[in-house]
Amino acid sequence: MSVKPEAASALFAGPFALATLSAPEGPAFPALVTPDARVRDLRVAFDDPQLTTRTLLESWDTVLPRLRALAGTADGDLQPLADFRVHAPVEPRQVFQSGANYRQHVIDLHVAHRAPGDERPEAERRAEAAEIMDRRAAEDLPYVFIGLPSAVTGPYDDVVLPTWAENPDWELELAAVIGRPAHRVSVEEALDHVAGYTIANDLTDRATVFRRDMPQIGSDWLRSKNAPGFTPLGPWIVPTASIADPGDLRLTLKLNGEKMQDESTKDMIFDVARMVSYASQTARLLPGDLVLTGSPAGNGMHWGRLLRDGDVMDATITGLGAQRTRCVAEAAR
Repeated sequence: MSVKPEAASALFAGPFALATLSAPEGPAFPALVTPDARVRDLRVAFDDPQLTTRTLLESWDTVLPRLRALAGTADGDLQPLADFRVHAPVEPRQVFQSGANYRQHVIDLHVAHRAPGDERPEAERRAEAAEIMDRRAAEDLPYVFIGLPSAVTGPYDDVVLPTWAENPDWELELAAVIGRPAHRVSVEEALDHVAGYTIANDLTDRATVFRRDMPQIGSDWLRSKNAPGFTPLGPWIVPTASIADPGDLRLTLKLNGEKMQDESTKDMIFDVARMVSYASQTARLLPGDLVLTGSPAGNGMHWGRLLRDGDVMDATITGLGAQRTRCVAEAAR
């Protein structure tokens, strides 16, 4: 059984957000959500019973003005959000994930994993790591890899921990949602291709990140990150116009009420524009695709406390709302 969100006075920044909802026993549908928790069925507003959030994003330039107009219209079509189930806001065709993109997080890792025989004081090693991070931001490239859309689940759905996952961990991330196709776009152009932002929790089983049978081949992101439900997403897409600066948002994750991650996107090594631009140099980004931008310090490995049956994660990002997911051991279902 999914954990329901707590009530809030304002669900997100701006006049509206996009969601994918369903009534009990009904099909999922795209919806406009107002900050005071009311809902408009966009299939009715657009006179299209087959409409989805992704098809809206495929015509984002023409759809956006209509959504703004609908958000300013109060009439009998609005219904209480509490009457509906909230799904992941979009079904992406592609998911681009990122690693090692928060400066303090990577510095902490550098200091924690010092080379054998390195007896220098921590302050000296931390200063060295900071210099490396600054040089990386100026001269190097983001680290981007591919996730599976089948790992995406709703923002209030239970997260099933597979029996084989020995060390499941949380990773709260800001996710950019593509609204216009992007291929080989510049950093300066990149944000023009982003429709909005949402919350992602990119769960990772730390025990399977590296192949034990063949360590020389490196990371195994398929096994460690892509179990069904390992990417809770949402609850909604907040348009870019409502987020003044994606480089200045607070990410906070609590585990059973205890704060674990609490950092600003200011700490990113590569900002959203650089991430989107970099991914587009190889791939063609499509409307509805996700670009996850990395997770800050405060993962379970840092605290020595990994996820287990019954844990509840509360995740928030400034202006984007909140998600709450409960962990359920596979054998306990």
